[in-house]
Amino acid sequence: MALSVEQKAQIVKDFQRKEGDTGSSEVQIALLTFRINDLTPHFKANPKDHHSRRGLLKMVSARRRLLSYLRRTDADTYRNVISRLGLRK
Repeated sequence: MALSVEQKAQIVKDFQRKEGDTGSSEVQIALLTFRINDLTPHFKANPKDHHSRRGLLKMVSARRRLLSYLRRTDADTYRNVISRLGLRK
């Protein structure tokens, strides 16, 4: 299922740097993470859905690129985002 407007607004509010920030790396990583987590059960129920799996892999790659950018530019923020989202266990 897609994120509702309220869910997306709450995620943006939780991860934004300042008021009105919707495009920072932290916000984009958080939104991608919640979309990825939302799609994961779909693939457990539909293992042959390869077309949607391609979209999932593109989202995972985009998140990986954003995380590597954030790690290069601001290591403290990178560690904070990872711990808040529960990544890299």
